[in-house]
Amino acid sequence: MTAASQKSTLIDNIGLLVTPGAERTGAAVVIEDGVIAWIGDSRSSVGSAPAADERIDAAGRCVIPGFVDTHSHLMFAGDRAGEFEARMAGQSYSAGGIRSTVTATRAASDSELLTNATRLVAEMRAQGTTTVEIKSGYGLTIGDESRALRLASTLTRETTYLGAHVVPVEFAGDVSGYVDLVTGAMLDACAPHARWIDVFCEDGAFDVDQARAILSAGIARGLGARMHSGQLGESGGVKLAVELGAAAVDHCTFLSDSDVDALASGNTVATLLPGVEFSTRQPYPDARRLLDSGVTVAIATDCNPGSSYTSSMPFCIAVAVRDMGMTPAEALHAATAGAAAALRRDDIGAIEPGKRADLVILDAPTYVHLAYRPGVPLVHRVLSSR
Repeated sequence: MTAASQKSTLIDNIGLLVTPGAERTGAAVVIEDGVIAWIGDSRSSVGSAPAADERIDAAGRCVIPGFVDTHSHLMFAGDRAGEFEARMAGQSYSAGGIRSTVTATRAASDSELLTNATRLVAEMRAQGTTTVEIKSGYGLTIGDESRALRLASTLTRETTYLGAHVVPVEFAGDVSGYVDLVTGAMLDACAPHARWIDVFCEDGAFDVDQARAILSAGIARGLGARMHSGQLGESGGVKLAVELGAAAVDHCTFLSDSDVDALASGNTVATLLPGVEFSTRQPYPDARRLLDSGVTVAIATDCNPGSSYTSSMPFCIAVAVRDMGMTPAEALHAATAGAAAALRRDDIGAIEPGKRADLVILDAPTYVHLAYRPGVPLVHRVLSSR
């Protein structure tokens, strides 16, 4: 990755510059102090563009905003390849495998957890991701949840408290007692290290009333709300997310017509996670239905060891185009501007003057190649203000 914040940089000879709502050929961009300062015509950049310390010749390549990955679970230890193999042999997916990762994560040292998460963030950045959200959720004790967030905060500002991932075995039969912990002492320990609070509102995890109590407690502590819902079946969680003004509700695989109507009438982003359906063989969410209804859609990897062990946003874009009814332009928008909206961020997700200089130069003439050439490493260079 090239740091763009230490000097001014001119990127010219751009074949295609893509930003939400606009595509322009033959463009040039100037970056100053990690911020996009100027966009113009490459042919007239000499003399009209601000002076720059460095020039990058894009050589006719396509330049896009850096990907914004708004849903990941990188603070974990262990491996669940056997679970994946069993699913490929026909075993159905359930949320129960999370508890095996909890056991491994609790036993891991801080160094082991941070090393693994750092490795995965590096994978993401090599594939064009310049902003990543990281959740806790594999500790489920006060100490393990707070340390996960403390470690995650060294890698990103977008940290999410997910003490309400599943009910740990020590609280089996006492879900209300665990909700009290999540909304009480655990929240007290985790809130200083988190920007967001999340809950898995699904059969086998937490019901709508429990989710309301958990998110409301986090909101009262100044955390933004997010939610997992609609992964395993239709759930009242989607409407609850909209009611509470959550920034995003993630998965959205199974939605009723009233869920879609609620999303369309609110400002909660529907975040779709193509890697999950690829890995679990569940039906893919219908992105076309959401987009045609006016819902803001994001795409994220949900990188985790159980249901979606991919760090690749280009892969998720390719699957979204192939199997979820999105055009290449819509999928790119969902992975950049739509995802920025899911983090309530207006400084990322687009190439515009005043925004952060998070750019990806593709080794391709157009972003369509992200879906057209799946599995091929197409990132030529990443520039990030981080």
